[in-house]
Amino acid sequence: MTDTPEITDSHCHLDFPDFEGQLEAVIARAADAGVTRMVTICTKLRAEPTVRAIAEAHAPVFYAAGTHPMSAAAEPLASTEELIALTRHPKMVGIGETGLDYHYTSESAEIQKTSLRIHIDAARQTGLPLIIHARDADADMARILAEEYSNGAYQCVMHCFSSGPALAHTALELGFYLSMSGITAFPKSDALRDIFAAAPLDRILVETDAPYLAPPPQRGKRNEPAFTAHTARRAAETFQMDYSDFAAQTQANFDRLFSKAARYKAAA
Repeated sequence: MTDTPEITDSHCHLDFPDFEGQLEAVIARAADAGVTRMVTICTKLRAEPTVRAIAEAHAPVFYAAGTHPMSAAAEPLASTEELIALTRHPKMVGIGETGLDYHYTSESAEIQKTSLRIHIDAARQTGLPLIIHARDADADMARILAEEYSNGAYQCVMHCFSSGPALAHTALELGFYLSMSGITAFPKSDALRDIFAAAPLDRILVETDAPYLAPPPQRGKRNEPAFTAHTARRAAETFQMDYSDFAAQTQANFDRLFSKAARYKAAA
């Protein structure tokens, strides 16, 4: 649909069982909604071949790889070298997701921190953006991100950002990006929308985190990349912008941060 503004789902999980046998239809619905690119995220490195194969089989799909913090204690600890080696693939465009999650897995906090620093080092060395998951760990997250940045600059997106204003401030001060998920479209998310509204517009991305967190009017259903459009339309209202202008801004932001994906598109 040529009159539909193009947007990018910067974070989804197309390898999850929720999408088994349905990817052709899911990607077609995304295209109809204007979602012309998506980054599918590998959360356990042993699943990287499967996630890579999805990206190889579908032109609009790129991928990132890392160890999710909730799996940090159960999975082998990644090495910087292992992560860097994966980035040789032309459609591998980000490091992560990694981060800290103290909501469900606070008992593994120390291994989560070690894993996070390894992923940061890989992002620093490759120049690819770090993809951060943060839940109930704002103080430690802000401290580690700032400490590591002082050791050498790197790029980062706070995926599905739903933390407090202090962590948002730290991330933005470091030049990082905040990504808006379906949570930002929930009726009771006024405080979260206020955090985004105060952020620089050139530091905003949109995502689904599919199959989770479907935005209204799809809330309660399985999320999928097409629904990025619902989140983005509500986000345009938050920024008091025309949807097409907001979509164009998020596309420019994605291209700047995920420059490897942008270059791949230009070279295709």
